[in-house]
Amino acid sequence: METRWLGSTTIQVTPIIMGTWQAGKRWWVDIDDAETIRTIQTAVDAGITTLDTAEIYGDGHSEKMIAKAVSGQRSQLVYASKVFANHLKYEQVIEACDRSLQNLQTDYIDLYQIHWPAGSFDTEVVPIFDTMAALNHLQEVGKIRAIGVSNFSKAQLMEAAQYGRIDSIQPPYSLFWRWAEAELQAYCVEHKISILAYSSMAQGLLTGRFGPGHQFPEGDNRGANKLFHGEHYDRAQQALDQLRPIAVRNQMTLGQLALAWLIAQPQTVAIAGARHPEQAQENAQAGYQTLSAEDLTAMDQIGRTVTDHLDNNPVMWTW
Repeated sequence: METRWLGSTTIQVTPIIMGTWQAGKRWWVDIDDAETIRTIQTAVDAGITTLDTAEIYGDGHSEKMIAKAVSGQRSQLVYASKVFANHLKYEQVIEACDRSLQNLQTDYIDLYQIHWPAGSFDTEVVPIFDTMAALNHLQEVGKIRAIGVSNFSKAQLMEAAQYGRIDSIQPPYSLFWRWAEAELQAYCVEHKISILAYSSMAQGLLTGRFGPGHQFPEGDNRGANKLFHGEHYDRAQQALDQLRPIAVRNQMTLGQLALAWLIAQPQTVAIAGARHPEQAQENAQAGYQTLSAEDLTAMDQIGRTVTDHLDNNPVMWTW
């Protein structure tokens, strides 16, 4: 799989990144550790060399699953992890990074990201210069190679960049959720900041697996996703009907089509989660596929039949 530069670094990431939120189990249901390990291994075998995780994903459980799955291939892989909003004071960042290093069974993390801005989820508001000072230190001593942010607005990204080099931002971004285009994309292109899109298949909605009236079991975070409710869900189903002929013409699944569209956007790579090996294999194949300019334009217009009716809140869930 052809790789891309991460920001202005010498780190190369695959256009499809293996997302491992579900590997942490919290906010998901029916996740099996052995299946998770097989899924991560399948993703790597299929050509995905970049793995994204976070300390908050099951209090390190996701990181531990990555270590169990592929620690023997560490030198060929790129690890991205995140520090949560409740650990953004200087010493907390250092301690969180050390925990992640232990969980991942490695002595460095390629990309270390601020998961949510300080103050999110009623956490303490910590000045960004304090957090960035810790991240800069971790980079200087070789524990991390690059610094990124996640769920930041453009203003928050610009403020963080005053105190150190930011090489990536991780927003929710898909054909059905395009806040990043209006808020972040032009700035990231100008400043060579990679966009690592999460929920790149709208938490599975863009795969077409969920039909009208679908209900998620209690404990599954997708039950609070705005796209799965009311008129937004109805519009998404109508849009999927329009996308199916494009997928058939390109010999892709709907999920692959959504990923191929996303990685064709400026400065963007796609984080794609999977809970089963066959899903990881399917996601990886999107990294080898391209779409015509005509199909990209048609998909853009179809996607807007959903996104034009959403508000400006960048958070996908009603938490």
